[in-house]
Amino acid sequence: MRCGILLAGLLGLCFALRAVAAEPAKPAPIKALLVTGGCCHDYDGQKKILSEGISARANVAWTIVQQGGNSTKSRIALYENPEWAKGFDVVVHNECFADAKEVEWVERILKPHREGTPAVVIHCAMHCYRAPTDEWFKFVGVTSRGHGSKFAYPAKNAKAEHPIMKGFPEVWQTPNEELYNIERVHETATPLATGFSPETKRDEVCVWTNTYHKARVFGTTIGHFNETMKQEVYLDFLTRGLLWSVDKLGEDGKPKPGYEPVKLAPTAAPKEPTPAKEPTPAKK
Repeated sequence: MRCGILLAGLLGLCFALRAVAAEPAKPAPIKALLVTGGCCHDYDGQKKILSEGISARANVAWTIVQQGGNSTKSRIALYENPEWAKGFDVVVHNECFADAKEVEWVERILKPHREGTPAVVIHCAMHCYRAPTDEWFKFVGVTSRGHGSKFAYPAKNAKAEHPIMKGFPEVWQTPNEELYNIERVHETATPLATGFSPETKRDEVCVWTNTYHKARVFGTTIGHFNETMKQEVYLDFLTRGLLWSVDKLGEDGKPKPGYEPVKLAPTAAPKEPTPAKEPTPAKK
């Protein structure tokens, strides 16, 4: 009898182990490096908005490097290491260092991207590293050297069939923002959304994809103010852009299996303390 019970237990254990082995391993989170700092923006607030907002929408683990103070000239310590991007699946550039423009310095930043590290470039990243070459602009996908006054503008969906633009409204009215003036959209870039500027009297590309050598690059000039970054539309399309850059975005505009946001188990509410009973008066 005891042998039969033992055998049944062993068989049950074998079946359980086989079932566990048959389950596909869950993919590791996307390892993202957020590089931020420099002039003219609330990078203290934005690093929190971006990292938390994107991780609420996709399985992304963050390393955040904020350096350089609020200067436009900083050559931040991160890029002193030639292998600064090693180990990361994607780099998010939300920085503003227009006057760090030595060619050798810019080449050091671009090297891992040229070799295939995907990137997301946000707002002032388009105005960074203005070396005498055109290489930084080729990397981000557009050439821009300035913007007009701050105003709310309608961002028009220019490619609704693209997975990144699934769920983006036909027209999204941005909050008060900066619409960058785009001098050139490079041949490797695909515009996804535009905003009309009453100052330049033309539609300015504000969301796009780019191919830079071996790397996928997603870019947007939208994102000057924290108010904009907190918008659901903004965090949604930025997340889809990041997923697209690492080829983890489905054609339906949703994360590929395994890259959905990690849902934490709800924490049990603490039990209410049992009220103390009033002492029973002694009988006289």
